[in-house]
Amino acid sequence: LFITDLPSQIKEMCLFLLSSTDCPHSQVRVGKIKLAELEQQVLEKASRVETLSRQLEESKLHAGEMQRQLEESKCQQGEVEQQLSVRLRDCEEELARQAARTHQVKYVTEIVEVESSGSQQAVTEAQAKSAALQEQLSLQRQLLRELETQLHESQRTSTQLRAQILVYEGEMERAQGQLEAEMQNLEEEKNRVIEEAFIRAESEMKAVHENLAGVRMNLLTLQPALRTLTCDYNCLKRQVQDFPFMLDKAMTEAKQEICQVIGEVSSANQELLRKYKREMNLRKKCHNELVRLKGNIRVFCRVRPVCRGEHDSAENMVSFDPDDDALLYLSNKGKLMTFELDKVFHPQATQEGVFQEVQSLVTSCIDGFNVCIFAYGQTGSGKTYTMEGVAKDPGINQRALRLLFSEVTEKAPDWDFKITVSMVEIYNETLRNLLGDNQGEKLDIKMNPDGSGQLYVPGLTEFTVQSPEDINRVFELGHMNRATACTNLNEHSSRSHALLIITVAGVNFSTGHRTQGKLNLVDLAGSERIAKSGAEGSRLREAQCINKSLSALGDVINALRSRHSHVPFRNSRLTYLLSDSLSGDSKTLMMVQVSPLVCNMSESVCSLKFAQRVRTIELGNATRRQWENSSTTSSPTHDSVETPPNAQTQQRVYSINSLFDK
Repeated sequence: LFITDLPSQIKEMCLFLLSSTDCPHSQVRVGKIKLAELEQQVLEKASRVETLSRQLEESKLHAGEMQRQLEESKCQQGEVEQQLSVRLRDCEEELARQAARTHQVKYVTEIVEVESSGSQQAVTEAQAKSAALQEQLSLQRQLLRELETQLHESQRTSTQLRAQILVYEGEMERAQGQLEAEMQNLEEEKNRVIEEAFIRAESEMKAVHENLAGVRMNLLTLQPALRTLTCDYNCLKRQVQDFPFMLDKAMTEAKQEICQVIGEVSSANQELLRKYKREMNLRKKCHNELVRLKGNIRVFCRVRPVCRGEHDSAENMVSFDPDDDALLYLSNKGKLMTFELDKVFHPQATQEGVFQEVQSLVTSCIDGFNVCIFAYGQTGSGKTYTMEGVAKDPGINQRALRLLFSEVTEKAPDWDFKITVSMVEIYNETLRNLLGDNQGEKLDIKMNPDGSGQLYVPGLTEFTVQSPEDINRVFELGHMNRATACTNLNEHSSRSHALLIITVAGVNFSTGHRTQGKLNLVDLAGSERIAKSGAEGSRLREAQCINKSLSALGDVINALRSRHSHVPFRNSRLTYLLSDSLSGDSKTLMMVQVSPLVCNMSESVCSLKFAQRVRTIELGNATRRQWENSSTTSSPTHDSVETPPNAQTQQRVYSINSLFDK
């Protein structure tokens, strides 16, 4: 009754409270929580009562089972005792019969022994039967002792079962008492809980009634505020619905304003960039004009790309200025070094792009100027590639001759030009005629006897060229005779300094003016360290001669920078042959080649420092070599006019057809 009815009574009481009052949600929640707690307590008590009842029933069943086993044991014990009594009586009777037989056998034996010796055998048989009966009697006695032992064991077991039954009966009585006491406690607890629940419910009902009036007053007060909030909410809802359209409109206006500002800034940046480029071009023009007036040696730098098989982090060692193509940065031992030159070519620069920067110098030899372009740098830095190139992508040498042919063709109606080409190399401080028949012929450098102060090489072979095809034939012969070898640094290392000498002599038919210009295109042998190149034997002597001549070139550069009265041109065949180009009578350009590899960084730094020293040399304004016929008058020029050479030099001039004859 307590388990089934208590929750329904509490639920009915709470439903009555909820239906009779409009209490706030918080108080209802508290009542529900307390109700749940009471129901949980009741369920726990009921579960405990059920557990005790189940234990009591199990104890009763176990006691009945023990009582039944005890009765069965008593019955079995009685049966065993009865059987043992019967067997014991039978054994006693058998023993009495056996004793009687024994006496009879003894008596008969004595009579037989007295009566006749022939009956001895019957006595023996009787004795054997007597022994067998004795043995059987012994077995019966042993069996009797075992039965007595089993009887005592059964009696002890019966005694233990009686004691255990008494213990179970005591436990049952105690469990019954505990169950009755627990039931009484539960009944008292139930009454107490119900009473406390009613008391709490009454107090809560009083509190709810007291708060109900205040809640109703608050409700009357909050209704106008609720109407106001409802109106505000509707307004906000309409604004939220209109917000996407307002946002799109605002974003469109902002984008338009931003685009307008970006356009204005971009226009301003473009204007600034245009002005900056114009100023840079004007600065370069002024600088070039200043270089021309001072006669400074122009210095260009070309960084070769990283070739296949060169696994070296060269990209981080060499960097360029995106806004100034005259600056080069080298990272050497964690230190960033800046070099300012006249022009810096990226590794991606093409042969055509490089030549466009030097073609103005090339064409000035048509006007009677001496021009010299020489490539300088360590071995394997790309000097020969820049000067000669390859068949599909020629270098400065072939492009210069092609440009000269193009310029001569354009001036053909008024001018007649003659272009001669010679090639010479300096190998182990010995001049070799690359276009001559006798490669073992020794050449020397002489002063021109015409009094002009120009140098020439007696016996040097010159070919007159008239087309680019003629140029290719001359180059094939020169390359075939040039000295190259394989080293650790370069598979096809140039082992000599090669000079391509191009002479352009022109006559103006209308004015009679004569001009003679000379273009020296020099591919210097690469400087190298013996430890790196692994040169031995003849290669070692070649390297020593190359380094000696380049060291002499450095001495000449230092003397020119310091404006010494004596410049040691004669210390080397190379410097002596280039003395015209390194004096004030020539326009000179140095193309310094740089390797981007980390292993060559020290040589690259030395080459760039040498180039910066060369760039500061002032040779003076170059002199234009032109003459006038005595019968022809012409307006004076700003360039100096020299007398034409009268003496014949000992150079041998051939037509290109004679080359094929040879």
